[in-house]
Amino acid sequence: MYFESHAHFDAIQFKEDREELLGLLPSCGIDYLVNVGCDVKSSKQSIRLAERYDYIYAAVGIHPHELYDMSSKTMEELRRLSQHKKVVALGEMGLDYYYDTHPRELQQFWFRQQLRLAESVNKPVIIHSRDASQETFDIIAASNVRRGVIHCYSGAAPMAVEYTKMGYYIGIGGVVTFPNSKKIAEVVEALPLEKILIETDSPYLAPIPNRGKRNDSRNLEFIVNKIAEIKETTPEIVAEITGKNGQNLFF
Repeated sequence: MYFESHAHFDAIQFKEDREELLGLLPSCGIDYLVNVGCDVKSSKQSIRLAERYDYIYAAVGIHPHELYDMSSKTMEELRRLSQHKKVVALGEMGLDYYYDTHPRELQQFWFRQQLRLAESVNKPVIIHSRDASQETFDIIAASNVRRGVIHCYSGAAPMAVEYTKMGYYIGIGGVVTFPNSKKIAEVVEALPLEKILIETDSPYLAPIPNRGKRNDSRNLEFIVNKIAEIKETTPEIVAEITGKNGQNLFF
């Protein structure tokens, strides 16, 4: 019923009950789940989860907060990992200027390198962008990569529309349920459902009514319900169309 396009079940927050929870999710309507790497270690963990559970797939990449040991060797390791049969995307990659953990020029360099890798291995990308909307857009536009999702989208509606023209999907998560999420609601209003993916970013960003708690994919229900409300349609239609979108992008 649901295609979970972005989660981190390898995270330490799931240490105590990971197996129990992942064994339960299919019975809760989670048909597909992409577990997303943030560095080499979590990318390998994502692959191990994908090997263990039929409904889980993996993405491998380096988050802009995790550039400490980046080198050509890291890129070759990502290339090797990307060949695994259950790796469906490169990412998450991108820019994060909120904390400025690493110099912006360094973030931009490795973002471009990962985009080139995705192009060379013919995989879609999962993009992270925080407080760097225009720079992220410009780097993607200058690349040759035209398949991917802008994860946890936080920009304005006009830019979201431009992304979809380039071939990208827009990831909508728990923030859409927050009372102050007018900008994200405007994004959902502006886009056809055929350009939206649903995500939880578990264990982060739990939607209302579970805001502030550990997030997991069972909360997709609340995200779908809110999108349905904004689009004036049914949750069933939202789940069906976004599910097809996930399959179209990743498989």
